[in-house]
Amino acid sequence: MALTPIHITVDCNDVATVAGFWSAALQRPVDSQSEEVAEIPGGETGSTGWLFIRVPEGKTAKNRLHIDFGTADREAEVARLLALGARRIGDYDEWGAVWTTLADVEGNEFCVVQRS
Repeated sequence: MALTPIHITVDCNDVATVAGFWSAALQRPVDSQSEEVAEIPGGETGSTGWLFIRVPEGKTAKNRLHIDFGTADREAEVARLLALGARRIGDYDEWGAVWTTLADVEGNEFCVVQRS
Protein backbone atom coordinates (compact mmCIF):
# COMPACT_ATOMS: atom_id res chain seq x y z
CA MET A 1 0.00 0.00 0.00
CA ALA A 2 1.31 3.49 -0.85
CA LEU A 3 0.53 6.93 0.47
CA THR A 4 -1.11 9.39 -1.92
CA PRO A 5 -1.06 13.12 -1.17
CA ILE A 6 -4.58 14.57 -0.98
CA HIS A 7 -3.88 18.13 0.14
CA ILE A 8 -1.01 20.42 0.85
CA THR A 9 -2.34 22.17 3.96
CA VAL A 10 -1.35 25.72 4.84
CA ASP A 11 -2.06 27.13 8.29
CA CYS A 12 -2.82 30.83 8.00
CA ASN A 13 -4.39 33.79 9.72
CA ASP A 14 -6.17 35.31 6.70
CA VAL A 15 -7.63 32.41 4.72
CA ALA A 16 -8.96 34.56 1.86
CA THR A 17 -5.66 36.37 1.28
CA VAL A 18 -3.45 33.28 1.44
CA ALA A 19 -5.83 31.15 -0.66
CA GLY A 20 -6.10 34.01 -3.16
CA PHE A 21 -2.30 34.24 -3.46
CA TRP A 22 -1.94 30.50 -4.05
CA SER A 23 -4.90 30.44 -6.45
CA ALA A 24 -3.16 33.06 -8.59
CA ALA A 25 0.27 31.45 -8.18
CA LEU A 26 -0.99 27.99 -9.18
CA GLN A 27 -3.45 29.39 -11.72
CA ARG A 28 -6.20 27.23 -10.22
CA PRO A 29 -9.47 28.50 -8.72
CA VAL A 30 -10.51 28.38 -5.10
CA ASP A 31 -13.48 26.01 -5.03
CA SER A 32 -14.91 26.55 -1.57
CA GLN A 33 -14.12 29.19 1.01
CA SER A 34 -15.20 30.47 4.41
CA GLU A 35 -13.42 32.54 7.04
CA GLU A 36 -12.08 29.31 8.54
CA VAL A 37 -11.13 27.18 5.53
CA ALA A 38 -10.64 27.30 1.77
CA GLU A 39 -9.76 24.67 -0.82
CA ILE A 40 -8.13 24.57 -4.22
CA PRO A 41 -9.14 21.09 -5.36
CA GLY A 42 -6.74 18.71 -7.06
CA GLY A 43 -9.08 18.10 -9.96
CA GLU A 44 -8.98 15.61 -12.78
CA THR A 45 -5.35 16.41 -13.61
CA GLY A 46 -4.25 14.21 -10.73
CA SER A 47 -2.65 17.19 -9.01
CA THR A 48 -2.74 17.50 -5.24
CA GLY A 49 -5.32 19.82 -3.72
CA TRP A 50 -4.48 22.72 -1.44
CA LEU A 51 -6.27 23.38 1.85
CA PHE A 52 -6.02 26.63 3.82
CA ILE A 53 -7.01 26.52 7.48
CA ARG A 54 -7.31 29.48 9.82
CA VAL A 55 -5.20 29.13 12.96
CA PRO A 56 -4.82 31.61 15.83
CA GLU A 57 -1.02 31.66 15.98
CA GLY A 58 1.29 33.28 13.44
CA LYS A 59 4.35 31.79 11.79
CA THR A 60 7.41 32.25 14.01
CA ALA A 61 10.25 30.20 12.47
CA LYS A 62 11.52 28.72 9.21
CA ASN A 63 9.35 25.98 7.70
CA ARG A 64 10.66 22.49 8.40
CA LEU A 65 8.97 21.28 5.22
CA HIS A 66 8.46 23.29 2.07
CA ILE A 67 7.49 22.82 -1.57
CA ASP A 68 9.84 23.11 -4.54
CA PHE A 69 8.22 24.18 -7.82
CA GLY A 70 10.05 23.47 -11.08
CA THR A 71 9.96 25.82 -14.05
CA ALA A 72 11.82 26.33 -17.32
CA ASP A 73 12.18 30.10 -16.68
CA ARG A 74 12.93 30.74 -13.02
CA GLU A 75 13.39 34.51 -13.23
CA ALA A 76 10.13 35.04 -15.13
CA GLU A 77 8.22 32.87 -12.66
CA VAL A 78 9.85 34.58 -9.67
CA ALA A 79 8.93 38.00 -11.11
CA ARG A 80 5.31 36.84 -11.55
CA LEU A 81 5.13 35.56 -7.96
CA LEU A 82 6.71 38.74 -6.57
CA ALA A 83 4.04 40.75 -8.41
CA LEU A 84 1.39 38.60 -6.66
CA GLY A 85 2.82 39.52 -3.25
CA ALA A 86 5.55 36.96 -2.60
CA ARG A 87 8.78 38.09 -0.93
CA ARG A 88 12.24 37.00 -2.15
CA ILE A 89 14.31 35.38 0.59
CA GLY A 90 17.36 34.40 -1.48
CA ASP A 91 18.86 32.96 -4.64
CA TYR A 92 20.97 29.83 -4.48
CA ASP A 93 23.23 27.76 -6.74
CA GLU A 94 24.21 24.57 -4.93
CA TRP A 95 24.22 20.83 -5.42
CA GLY A 96 23.87 21.22 -9.19
CA ALA A 97 20.64 23.20 -8.93
CA VAL A 98 19.68 26.86 -9.15
CA TRP A 99 16.68 28.08 -7.15
CA THR A 100 15.02 31.06 -5.51
CA THR A 101 13.46 30.81 -2.08
CA LEU A 102 10.35 32.95 -1.68
CA ALA A 103 7.76 33.51 1.06
CA ASP A 104 4.04 33.78 0.43
CA VAL A 105 1.88 36.61 1.79
CA GLU A 106 2.06 35.20 5.35
CA GLY A 107 5.72 34.17 5.26
CA ASN A 108 5.47 30.47 4.31
CA GLU A 109 8.62 29.54 2.37
CA PHE A 110 8.71 27.77 -0.98
CA CYS A 111 11.27 27.44 -3.75
CA VAL A 112 11.24 27.97 -7.51
CA VAL A 113 13.80 25.72 -9.20
CA GLN A 114 15.20 26.13 -12.72
CA ARG A 115 14.79 22.87 -14.61
CA SER A 116 17.23 22.08 -17.39
